[in-house]
Amino acid sequence: MMRLPAFRYFAPRTLNDAVQILAQEGSAAMPVAGGTDLLPNMKRRQQMPGALLSLKRIDELKTIRNGRGLTLGAGLTLAAVVGEDTVRRSYPGLWQAAVQVATPHLRNMGTLGGNICLDTRCTYYDQNYEWRKSIDFCMKKDGAICWVSTGSKHCLATSSTDTAPALISLDAGIKLESAGGERVLPLADLYRDDGMEYLQRRPDEILTEIILPDPGGWRSTYWKLRRRGSFDFPIASVAAAVRYGSDGAVDAARIVLGAVSSRPLPCEPAAEFLAGKRLEDEVIHEAGKLCAKAARPVKNTDFAPHWRKNMVAHLAGYALRELRGDNMDETRRSIAQHVLI
Repeated sequence: MMRLPAFRYFAPRTLNDAVQILAQEGSAAMPVAGGTDLLPNMKRRQQMPGALLSLKRIDELKTIRNGRGLTLGAGLTLAAVVGEDTVRRSYPGLWQAAVQVATPHLRNMGTLGGNICLDTRCTYYDQNYEWRKSIDFCMKKDGAICWVSTGSKHCLATSSTDTAPALISLDAGIKLESAGGERVLPLADLYRDDGMEYLQRRPDEILTEIILPDPGGWRSTYWKLRRRGSFDFPIASVAAAVRYGSDGAVDAARIVLGAVSSRPLPCEPAAEFLAGKRLEDEVIHEAGKLCAKAARPVKNTDFAPHWRKNMVAHLAGYALRELRGDNMDETRRSIAQHVLI
């Protein structure tokens, strides 16, 4: 049995108390919400904070506000996000991403903010302490070598969040709060292309809100590839959003790739290619090729990298056909092993 290491525990009831505790504790403390990612990492000695700051009792982090768009508290469980009718109706890409995270049990515990801040993953990192010690560890934790590519000067662990690609395709922003104040930035700016230092969030900051703009005619979708139809992290994913002009052509598009880089990867060449074109089969095919070209999978998760790269083109094609209005239920049943209902 893997046991948690010793740590101090804080359970504030207000956001103000939480940021003050983080300011006092410094980088030794880590926020925890559902704990579905952090606690297993602690058992494997991948992350070993001296103190945990529980966010579960802070009601301010669980709000949903409508206005010019939608603001979601980072402390909302994924199950709560899935159950929100406005999300399903106006931001279907986010709904599809959230409903495919893990299992119902884990979605009841895991939070939207936690999935956005999900630790990067790698075959050589996501093992117990003794296994990692036997290979002399890796640079992400306790070692000096990236075992995926021994000549690499930076960690190649993969971003496996489902909701972040969907949110970036929807042009979402986030709010980070600390004892020194707050800052709002595009969600895409939260991420670095580095498997170790993958977030721009400072140790004294708490992710408090996810800010979605008015859908304004944008249609969105999310496609995920994994070995099983539940529980597994993505090995490749595509989030896509398009807005049509009055002539039926694509006025603007956003495509974001997941699980094929150390960060959610916006595919700007494909988005630019789609602008001004109708989603004919040949256009969709070319856009898929551009997505596959941008993908950078490496051998650090399930399935071969070249196959995952090829599948990105197919996932992009499925997403764009769905946004065109095609009935993709049978394809979803084949790829995702269920139909999203």
